[in-house]
Amino acid sequence: MTGALVVATHNPAKLAEISRILADLGVELLSAADVGLPDTDETGATFAENALLKARAASAASGRAARADDSGLVVDALDGEPGVRSARFAGVHGDDQANTRLVLERMWGVVDRSARFVCVAALATPDGRSWTAEGRLEGTLTERPRGRGGFGYDPILQPLGDTRTTAEMPPGHKDAISHRGRALRAIRPAVADALGLLRRPAGGAPDAAG
Repeated sequence: MTGALVVATHNPAKLAEISRILADLGVELLSAADVGLPDTDETGATFAENALLKARAASAASGRAARADDSGLVVDALDGEPGVRSARFAGVHGDDQANTRLVLERMWGVVDRSARFVCVAALATPDGRSWTAEGRLEGTLTERPRGRGGFGYDPILQPLGDTRTTAEMPPGHKDAISHRGRALRAIRPAVADALGLLRRPAGGAPDAAG
């Protein structure tokens, strides 16, 4: 299981972000396309359930340690939507512009614009072990998209304490504060252990959110 980690995503922007965050581990990252992984149906009711579904399916199919994540935008005034349906909120999976537009339409005239990005990263190994870790980025929704960086809902979430949306931030700054960055950094010890980069057990119990 040493040497390479399968990253269960077909999204090139997400893969680039993960590659930056895990760069100093010095391991080879294999994308879903590299190992011929099909998409996994996200049938879970929570981010953690979906992340584990994808990680376990990728590990079983590839015979390697695999990491996956499920993430999305949680809006208080929309009772937590889009939530686990973030990637397909407007009906077509991965249509970022349509999803963003629908959120802004639903939020038209709403005063409470509190929202957050949530990410659960999961790691699974062929011997049946698995781990999860959660990261969050609190913020407020803008009234219109701003910025050309990132992907998904980045143009409409302004982190608390900042004047920019995450789409207006340099990649390195976004990685340092993002929900995905926080989740990945929390699960790094498990990744290192699964790939044989540590001699001691990874921190945290399997299947326990960090």
